[in-house]
Amino acid sequence: MYIARVWPMYDSRMLPHPLTRRQWLGLTAAAAIAPAAERLEITSIKAAPLSINSMAIPKAGEPLGDFDPKRWRNFGPYAQLPAAILVQIRTKDGLTGYGIGGGGAAACLIIEQHLAPMLKGTNALNIELLWEQMFASTSFYGRRGLALQAISGIDLALWDLAGRRANLPVYQLLGGPTAERVKAYYTSNEVERGLKLGFRAIKIHGFETFRDGPTGLKKNVQKILDARKRAGPETQLMLDALCAWDAPYTLELAARAAETKLYFIEEPLLPDDMEGYARLCREIKGPRIASGEHEASIYGFRELIRNRAAHILQPDVTWSGGLTDGRRVAAAAEAAGALLIPHRGGSVYGMTLLLTSHAPILAESFGTGESGNELMEMLTTKLVDGHYLPPPGPGFGVEFPAAFLRKHTPSLA
Repeated sequence: MYIARVWPMYDSRMLPHPLTRRQWLGLTAAAAIAPAAERLEITSIKAAPLSINSMAIPKAGEPLGDFDPKRWRNFGPYAQLPAAILVQIRTKDGLTGYGIGGGGAAACLIIEQHLAPMLKGTNALNIELLWEQMFASTSFYGRRGLALQAISGIDLALWDLAGRRANLPVYQLLGGPTAERVKAYYTSNEVERGLKLGFRAIKIHGFETFRDGPTGLKKNVQKILDARKRAGPETQLMLDALCAWDAPYTLELAARAAETKLYFIEEPLLPDDMEGYARLCREIKGPRIASGEHEASIYGFRELIRNRAAHILQPDVTWSGGLTDGRRVAAAAEAAGALLIPHRGGSVYGMTLLLTSHAPILAESFGTGESGNELMEMLTTKLVDGHYLPPPGPGFGVEFPAAFLRKHTPSLA
């Protein structure tokens, strides 16, 4: 065992969570963005689908009809990156802020018909207030999924506006960085390529599911053994199961692959299997259990903490509630003794959360090594010697030129 299974007492009634001095200073710094006399009036909120990468959608009926294994992995057109949206917020004095959300055209409809009319005319610097109003107003049909992915994009655009107004990177508005750079890990099965790019931590993916039985389990273990051999003994090695297993299967796989000294196993179970995750955290020997890429809001992450169902929390601020909520998750993780390794932490948004957290650990690759994707390259911070550097400013440091908008989101040009 190379992780201490020690969790402090946690009381779900504690709201807000106990804060360190640094977190308190960060919160007060954020509150200082919008003094009573300062107003940045929102005049327009628009959103458009913006596919970051493609994902093939398996067709039903081929070759095994209703029981085709691919039908268990049919994530549809609203899953993660293929359904990314770009949110554009403009203000009365001519500032424009941008944020990335999720949920595709469906989330854009929520923004167009519900959130944009509600926020028009409000003060864009009241970020915390607007988040609470949006979350409360969508809770009867949202709470997770599309509505929260829409809120995430708006929230990030508001923070971008605040940074541009102050002419500072967003992380400086929140008290400044806690590290000069953050160690990066490469999510890919191309281990050698990751090492060549400079990464010293690799996460492999694309595993057989528990429905594939003993044969699939054997293939999975061999895949991990091969990856360790190619990566060498000094490289941190992790795996992403993409919710394809159950608890007994995960425990058996971890035992069979113990010699590889995995750092963590990411999302082995479906997100709602809280009992299964809690069992894994109690019983697994060796690797940590990571979860949260598909969790949403501080309320969902609080349940992971309360049930001791994850050693590592992985919020993605473009889906899980934006930077406003991501900071709450980071504070709760610190208070509970859990680790924070955001999903796609190498993006400008994930790095902003990491750099203002207590102790940045790892930032997942985003765009690095994924040539040909213009947007992902724009949203990725610079990689130097296996570490991501802070994003430039002001705001999140990303410009969306008119030519780019005309090409990818003409309605926002």
